[in-house]
Amino acid sequence: MFKSHEGYRQIGKRIEIATIFCVTITMLCGCSIPSRPTEMLLPISAASLPAVDLRNLPVVPVSNSSTSTSESGGAVVQASFSANKQEEANQTIPSDKTSGIGLSEFIGTTAERNPRLAQVNWAVEAARGRALQAGLYPNPTVNILGDELGDRTGPGGIWTTPLVFQEIVTANKLGISKAAALKEVDQATLMVISQRYRIFTDVRQNYFEVVVLQQRAEVLKGLIELAEKSVDNANKLLKAKEVSDLDVVQLEVDLERYRADFDATKKAIPAAYRRLAASVGVNDMPYANVLGDLELLLPDYNLESLRRYIISIHPDIRSAQIGVERAQLVLKRAEVEPIPNITLSTGYTRQNQNRSNDWDIGVGLPVPLWNRNQGNIGAAKAMVSEANYEVVRIENEIVNRLATSFATYASARKRAEKYKSAILPRADKTYELSLKGYHGGQFEYLRVLEAQRTVAEARLEYLRSLGELWRAASEIAGLMLEDKWPLSPNVPIEEGK
Repeated sequence: MFKSHEGYRQIGKRIEIATIFCVTITMLCGCSIPSRPTEMLLPISAASLPAVDLRNLPVVPVSNSSTSTSESGGAVVQASFSANKQEEANQTIPSDKTSGIGLSEFIGTTAERNPRLAQVNWAVEAARGRALQAGLYPNPTVNILGDELGDRTGPGGIWTTPLVFQEIVTANKLGISKAAALKEVDQATLMVISQRYRIFTDVRQNYFEVVVLQQRAEVLKGLIELAEKSVDNANKLLKAKEVSDLDVVQLEVDLERYRADFDATKKAIPAAYRRLAASVGVNDMPYANVLGDLELLLPDYNLESLRRYIISIHPDIRSAQIGVERAQLVLKRAEVEPIPNITLSTGYTRQNQNRSNDWDIGVGLPVPLWNRNQGNIGAAKAMVSEANYEVVRIENEIVNRLATSFATYASARKRAEKYKSAILPRADKTYELSLKGYHGGQFEYLRVLEAQRTVAEARLEYLRSLGELWRAASEIAGLMLEDKWPLSPNVPIEEGK
């Protein structure tokens, strides 16, 4: 059973009163604090600051009253959000870090349930229907004609029945129209592929955003604990007159800054998860832990090789090329339009005046004297030119997206490599040396705190670089039409890879 947050606040007040009482008794008894007390030192090693393994994701909850159930191999945290700010502030990070949903599960759900994918699939069926209709032959027309009814020589008049008219389509107009419509079917099919990987890219980027926020919250939580200990130690040193009020205030500022960042990160996680769920296509998806690994080794892409490969396989470019073929068919159809279709007619006539039975037959066709479809032919020619330039425009757009993502990926990857191989180890080494120097009386304690702050900032910056790297890599994977991604083994980033 979990205690209420009001109960925790009451306990906190009691502990605070007891602490003040103990401190007061200590001062009245004349107890003094040693100049370099051992208990003032942070009870951690530099290598474990903060004690977070970035390859084991933290689990960040979404409610202060969540329950865990086993679904699809993971503990799903059921939650409901309230507009009450106090409830939002009471969200904490649970200790379970092993169960949850991974990227492959989100992608699988996306492929099955995303409405945008369903829409574009139905668009293919609609295009097929239009293509079928474009090739259908015109229906015949059947007339019944009565003439000279009530004539005195033959009151029954003259009846022609049935009078059948059938239009004969010439110059393969129906075949050309159907071929042009089938190009639209091809384009709609390619749109399914394009939308599939655009959606996958959105899901992947939103997924890694949640993962980064979870890890950032865990790192900040560890930093807050360290900063609280630093402030306590600094206050003790202040009483021993080894530091100034300014030094203590600076540490308190750092502590409050970490707390503010932690609170902001916690509040961003539910919204980020909702964006992830919406991109999957299930906006009411129950809240769950999001598991992932930010330190997988990704390829060291070559920009020019990527450009050539993506231009050769991307569905948007192929669709634009098919658009050229369709525009050429539309032009051909416009050019054969002036060739007249022939209308044949036949019927049976009964003349009641002279009691004769006659057969009728006729042939009709329009004469392209003034309207030779000049306007539509000119418009179709312009569409062909437009379609050719559309191919170039789409290629440039794809290359621009690739270049932008590649620049972000390459710089973030290099920055992450530097932090992993050089900056973080040296920051940790600096912290260790500062601790040794403090123990040996060579440095002031503030130098230790400064080294600790450097390690903290380096870890947060490393995490930010990993987030940028994965967001850009998700875009590149989408352009490359990657389904099962990432495929890299679980190995950390190394310098020079």
